[in-house]
This record gives sequence, structure tokens and C-alpha cells, in this order.
Amino acid sequence: MNAAPKWFMPVAVLAVLWNLMGCIAFAGDLMLTADDVARLPPEQQAMYAARPAWAVLATGAAVVGGLLGSLGLALRKRWARPLLVVSLVGLVAQDIGMFGLTDAVRSAGPAPLIMQGLVLVIAIGLVLLARKAVHRGWIA
Repeated sequence: MNAAPKWFMPVAVLAVLWNLMGCIAFAGDLMLTADDVARLPPEQQAMYAARPAWAVLATGAAVVGGLLGSLGLALRKRWARPLLVVSLVGLVAQDIGMFGLTDAVRSAGPAPLIMQGLVLVIAIGLVLLARKAVHRGWIA
């Protein structure tokens, strides 16, 4: 295994923390009761109600794959790459379910699109980082 650059471990640790926040947010979403949803602003209620069940499963794959893949990067393990790819595929599926198949997001304004855009850029970046790490021998 080749020595990774000094920036690699801090980036991997930040990725673990980022994806841990995603897992916490997803767990919180799963624990929402009907009363909790009723207290959300109407546009968020519409987004919540419109999402298909498979998109929720895709979200789970995205956040769990992202957390485990990032942990793999921090541990310098080759299995990080396929898990980060699973995370990216889950994220794309989630976004199709959220933005491509419903009109609910239109009433929510640009905030969900901006946030999901940021999440997508980070997910792509982590897949590219894992690919580079494998090719350069930083992870084995």
C-alpha cells in the first residue's frame, strides 16, 4: 500500500461525519409519526406524501452505503469504492423519485434542489476519490 497524501485522512473523516449526519437525518425521517408530518409546512407534507416507497429504500441505500464506504476510506480498505458507488446509485434513484416523478417539490422552492445538488456533488466526489485511492494504492 502506498502512502496517502496528508489531506486524505481528514477528507475521509469528514466524509464519515457527513454520511453519519445523513444516516441520522434518515433515521429521524423514518421515525416521523402522522402527527409529526401534519405539523410540517404544507409543501413539506406534499413532498413527504408524494415520494414512492422505493425512493425511501433508495435513500437508505444511499446513506448507509455512504457511511460504510466513507468508513472504508478512513480504514483504507478497497471495499470503500463499491459501497460509495451503491450510495451514489441510491442517491440518483432517490432524486428521481423525489424530483422526477412528483410535482410536490415545485411548491417547496429551490432549497431541496440546492441541498440535493450539494449531496450529489459530494457523492460523486467520494466515488472519484475512492477510484483514485484504489488506482494510486492508497487503499488496499
